[in-house]
Amino acid sequence: MAAKYILPSLVGSMAIAFICDNLIADQKIFGGTTPRTVSSKEWWAETDKKFQAWPRTAGPPVVMNPISRQNFIVRSGLDQ
Repeated sequence: MAAKYILPSLVGSMAIAFICDNLIADQKIFGGTTPRTVSSKEWWAETDKKFQAWPRTAGPPVVMNPISRQNFIVRSGLDQ
């Protein structure tokens, strides 16, 4: 019985949150622009080079964001 009130209210609140996020962040109804550091591919490439060249003293070099680099190894249960 309560589900008929809870589910529509959850769906409605998600819709309102999506619309507000879209208007504020993407449509920029309060003004402003997207920073160059977010929209520039050259900036991302230079930042990645800086992170990869960062001197490490505690151990071997590591990737700053391994998920975006996709450098992890996925093993199935049969490989062990």
